[in-house]
Amino acid sequence: MKKILQSLALGALLATTAFAGVANADGEKFVWISHGPDSDSWFNVIKNAIKVTNEQMGVETEYRNPPTGDLADMARLVQQSSAAGVDGIIVTIADFNVLEGPIKDAIAKGIPVVTVNSGTVEESQKLGALMHVGQPEFEAGLGAGKRAKEAGIKSFLCVNHYITNPASVERCRGFAEGIGVELGNQMVDSGIDPSEVQNKVKAYLTANPDTGAILTLGPNSAEPSIRAVKEMGLDGDLYFGTFDLSAEISAAIKDGTINFAIDQQPFLQGSIPIQVLTSYVRYGVAPANSIFTGPGFVTKDNIALVESLAGQYR
Repeated sequence: MKKILQSLALGALLATTAFAGVANADGEKFVWISHGPDSDSWFNVIKNAIKVTNEQMGVETEYRNPPTGDLADMARLVQQSSAAGVDGIIVTIADFNVLEGPIKDAIAKGIPVVTVNSGTVEESQKLGALMHVGQPEFEAGLGAGKRAKEAGIKSFLCVNHYITNPASVERCRGFAEGIGVELGNQMVDSGIDPSEVQNKVKAYLTANPDTGAILTLGPNSAEPSIRAVKEMGLDGDLYFGTFDLSAEISAAIKDGTINFAIDQQPFLQGSIPIQVLTSYVRYGVAPANSIFTGPGFVTKDNIALVESLAGQYR
């Protein structure tokens, strides 16, 4: 990733030379639109990245999201940003069918768009976006499943706290394929209420005592699942993997409750799209390919390197 950032900087430098006759703009206005509800703490790293990168690039990027995670509200946020004539839009592809129209309308108006986080490179290309910045979700789940298979795991529970987002299903599906089984009722629609998540995890593990592993898809499902596993006395016995990091997830890695966390590096997802749009608007240049920010695996062996940064930069 360091090489990628260096390439972006070099591209900007070369563009400065190529467009020497064009005065650099300053204070461009971008909007970073996520699908995350207000309750999802994972996006705090994104918000921090936006703040840092705004200062570095001399731009104004506003973070916007539907408070409850309602995708119709998210689509309206894209429409509002497009109508306001912002200089660029950064948006997650939480649901291609819901967001296709508003995103394509923005691009038709000449507003450059970078897709990020949720969605795929193929979907981003269909929309006509400049590029996609994120983690290939199926491949991340597949890598996690292969790790579990090497540990002898044959059965699992996937706790999906945002089942309406197709990317979340891809994580569970990849995990199942990595283990070598079909994805079926092992995937539970947990919702995001912590008590509900905790109760559903306990109910599933009680009804399926031979479950070998649990996969959670972020802090919203991981943290209540940690509590459920500990209450049932399964910490250290049940193979436990999760996506993303938080202080509670880091502590669970250290005490042996969680075997690994998949870090998709949200700071880069918050920062790189702003860098790309700034270079594109000012100099007419952008990377030729999409950028993958993950997956990276955080375990007890390397948790010390990232623990102090969790929730702010990791």
